[in-house]
Amino acid sequence: PEPRVAEGMSALLNFQSFLTCVLLFICTSTYLKSQRPSMFREKKPGLFSLVYKGAVIGTRLSPWVSASCLLMAAWTLFF
Repeated sequence: PEPRVAEGMSALLNFQSFLTCVLLFICTSTYLKSQRPSMFREKKPGLFSLVYKGAVIGTRLSPWVSASCLLMAAWTLFF
């Protein structure tokens, strides 16, 4: 069966899509920090600050983030 998705609903209004976007953002920020550490040496204002915070969350909570990613992948594939 096809997934039930409301027409015109954004990812911020659907809780599962919101969690997926947050997890992808955290994982991407952490990956960028490992590839380009010079970009993350000092805290900068604006959007870069949000990326820095996402990288810090991904670094400090990496076992929980990876477990959440696996859980979300299983949920997306099988439910």
